[in-house]
Amino acid sequence: MSDFIKSALVPVGSALQSCKGFVNSTCEDVEPWKIVLYTCGTTVVVLTLKEFLFHDDETLKNRARREFFRLAKKIPYVQRKIEEEMSKARQGIREGMEKSTAGAFFVQKLPAQGLSEPELMQELTKYKKMASDEWQDGKVSGTVYSGDEKLTQIMAKTYGMFAWTNPLHPDVFPDIRKMEAEVVRMCCSMFNGDKNSCGSVTSGGTESIMLACLAYRNIARDRGIKIPEMVVPHTVHAAFDKSAHYFHMKITHIPVDEVTRKVDVKAMKRAISSKTCMLVASAPGFPHGIIDDVQAVAALGKQYGIPVHVDSCLGGFLVPFMDRAGFPLAPFDFRVPGVTSISADTHKFGYAPKGSSVIMYRSVELHRRQFFVQPDWAGGIYASPTVAGSRAGAIIAACWATLMYFGEKGYVESTRSICSTQRYISDQLNKIEGIFVFGQPEVCVVAIGSKHFNIFRLFDGLVEKKWLLNSLQFPSSIHLCVTIPTTKPGVADRFIADVTACVKEIMKDPKAVCGGVGAIYGMAQSIPDRTLVHEIAGCFLEACYNTTNPTDKVTANGDHVGNGLANGAAK
Repeated sequence: MSDFIKSALVPVGSALQSCKGFVNSTCEDVEPWKIVLYTCGTTVVVLTLKEFLFHDDETLKNRARREFFRLAKKIPYVQRKIEEEMSKARQGIREGMEKSTAGAFFVQKLPAQGLSEPELMQELTKYKKMASDEWQDGKVSGTVYSGDEKLTQIMAKTYGMFAWTNPLHPDVFPDIRKMEAEVVRMCCSMFNGDKNSCGSVTSGGTESIMLACLAYRNIARDRGIKIPEMVVPHTVHAAFDKSAHYFHMKITHIPVDEVTRKVDVKAMKRAISSKTCMLVASAPGFPHGIIDDVQAVAALGKQYGIPVHVDSCLGGFLVPFMDRAGFPLAPFDFRVPGVTSISADTHKFGYAPKGSSVIMYRSVELHRRQFFVQPDWAGGIYASPTVAGSRAGAIIAACWATLMYFGEKGYVESTRSICSTQRYISDQLNKIEGIFVFGQPEVCVVAIGSKHFNIFRLFDGLVEKKWLLNSLQFPSSIHLCVTIPTTKPGVADRFIADVTACVKEIMKDPKAVCGGVGAIYGMAQSIPDRTLVHEIAGCFLEACYNTTNPTDKVTANGDHVGNGLANGAAK
């Protein structure tokens, strides 16, 4: 055998000698410093090209497009035009914010002396009047899911009882620890989890989703995957993109069927690779209220040994009760083999206070992977189950109180009312010529599109009639999320009548130019450089924190001088 190997290596050795001779002859007259320089330069170019072509957390197409626009924006003319448009956008956003606060910002510093309770209540009443109460008439999509006065009083009393509690200290506040554990157990039971199912109360759906992504990323890292990949529907909640951004993961969006709006399971299967750390299905998805084929996605997870997360943040307190409410669904929860985690928001259709949600896992082993532990901190061993360290125990207590107040019967009744209203609206809208409803929504959302006119013209028309819906993109559409206020007598019929009237008027000139929100969303969708949209959105977020008054003057050092009112004093 050794003789055979030696004979087989003879041609290899000959080839290497030839290469060696070629390199030596080529470099014979080249100065040594040049050889070093050329070698280093070539290495840098090769590594840079490798990093650009094979960067795991983003596709080559997206990287190439971003790089093209980055270079294009260095052209002076392009820079000037972009800055002109961005200045207009900033000004428009700021003016809109100034109108919404209905006056100047007087409080720029702590008051020299604290206000008395009557004075404080007077000021709070002024602030409260800035907000619209139109949601009480059922004319706002989602946002406030109940608003029941008795429930409000119960939550307020509960919050007052536990205002100083913090679950970071379970030894000091065993009451909150017990209530959190019971909230999780009630939710696991709702989703048919067994005794091994578990989870945590979080600050909202985004944190619940992020913790699931973090857990699966950590599992993949242990398997040696440097940049784990999640495979999700195109219509999945943006919190998954946020998770990929925060946790250095790759996210691959799978298209949905044009008719059903459900994720294309075959395309999802093709996207699975050795780096895939999780699959996702929505029950239902936010944009169109469609429930993905959870059983098919879970079957893929079982086949390839990949965790499957079901995002039920929006409808988490509707879908578990739909069978008993008379609207049977295909299994979507822990009854489905392969489903390993579920997120559900208690602060939506669970009617608990804002800032509460639940992330559930099939097993303790999975739950543990979201934990953070620092055993070497000088302040002692630090361990927290969620993103936050300190948390408001009062929100957990109010969440527990809400679930106990409603009970199964209460949730079944609210589910029946909401789903009946949603399906009635969907059926009636499908009869209106010029628009259509996306897919066959089963839960709480009705998404509207049009093949005849810019659908955002309908949005603007409904705004004039005091309706506030959600604007969607890719494809252009709007949706109404039905809540308890929407189920009040006459609200659904009034919505249908207003949509009918708006569409009738629009169809007189379906090709007319769209203004208002339609112009903004149309422009945003048409901009190929998505970083510009990112910047505009950033301007909006910055404006939310702006306290500069229109009449303020700016000094040379950048300080703002007020308009004569005493800064720091509440007027």
